[in-house]
Amino acid sequence: MLIVKEVYLCHRINHKKRKMKKNLRNILVLAMGLMTTVSFAQDWNADSRTRIDMSGDAEEMSTAQRATVGATWGGSDWSIHGSTNVNYTLGTGNAATIGVYEAYASTDLMGYASVTAGRQALDYGSGAIVSSNQWGANRTTWDGFTFGLDLDMADVTFGYASTTDSITDLDGRSQMWLNAAKGEGDWNANLLYVSTTVAGMNNGDAMTAMGLDLSYAMMSGDLNLNVSYNTATGYSAEDMDMTMIGATYNVNESMSISGSQTTYGENGFNVGSASMGGYASSGSLGYLGADDVNMAIGGAYAMGDFTLGATMNMITNDESGAEDRDVMDISVGYTMSANANLSLSMATDTQGDDETNYMWITLNVMP
Repeated sequence: MLIVKEVYLCHRINHKKRKMKKNLRNILVLAMGLMTTVSFAQDWNADSRTRIDMSGDAEEMSTAQRATVGATWGGSDWSIHGSTNVNYTLGTGNAATIGVYEAYASTDLMGYASVTAGRQALDYGSGAIVSSNQWGANRTTWDGFTFGLDLDMADVTFGYASTTDSITDLDGRSQMWLNAAKGEGDWNANLLYVSTTVAGMNNGDAMTAMGLDLSYAMMSGDLNLNVSYNTATGYSAEDMDMTMIGATYNVNESMSISGSQTTYGENGFNVGSASMGGYASSGSLGYLGADDVNMAIGGAYAMGDFTLGATMNMITNDESGAEDRDVMDISVGYTMSANANLSLSMATDTQGDDETNYMWITLNVMP
């Protein structure tokens, strides 16, 4: 009798052990599943830009630092993204400035569209009307809603943004935009329309801008033709326009040459919502003046981890009688690793006896 009781007790103990192991296994499987879900649902990004300005006659070099850290959480039909900027200049003793760069939420609308709400960095078409400033410290963002429609005829985006200008004490600014992009075969097209209303300006009338960008690839993609036409009304001048016609030829896999002509109308073109503020603020030539014509010829060469680029801008103005302006832009880049690259940019801006030089060394680290 005692032996039977011991056997029964051993059986019960072994049964409990097997049950505990089974429960533990189920808990571990569930935990691993949750960890996997969180791992795939969360993403993060970081970008650190160190820019050394070597312009001017002074021997010292001004070093500016910009660090951006962001994270994204989401599922199959939703996501939340947030990122922050930290800017400071080394050696000045001034405190760093910290601010929100992007903060938005996105969701799918029954599989037919998507909506994004919050602060967003936007880039459309050639960037002559709407673009974010990825080069400088002060990048352009829009606070509002963006609706995306993936239609057969085109990818259509509609947006609305509203802000209050605390500097000028204006009641506020509201902006609406519509962008349609279509690509098929060898050609691509992008149409952008922006309407901006600022309280207390233009008698309440909206300022409008429109940009049409077309590109076509020929010779099996070796020759690319580009046309950009931009108009605006209600800004600093009633009617503004800018037209660019260009071509890029790929000589081989490593080398390409390009040429373009950009023509500004009698009232120029400047809408203030693009990253075209000139070398000091956006690292590029930027908007030109009224009746200016820019003939640009350039080339690019890639050799392993090294890239070389040069562009000569020849700016003339027959209407104003101003002296011709020549801007030489040279860049050298080196890919240090999959997460870091180093570049040297130089520009010489000459008009008559006046000459301005720009030179930057930029280090980008992207973990």
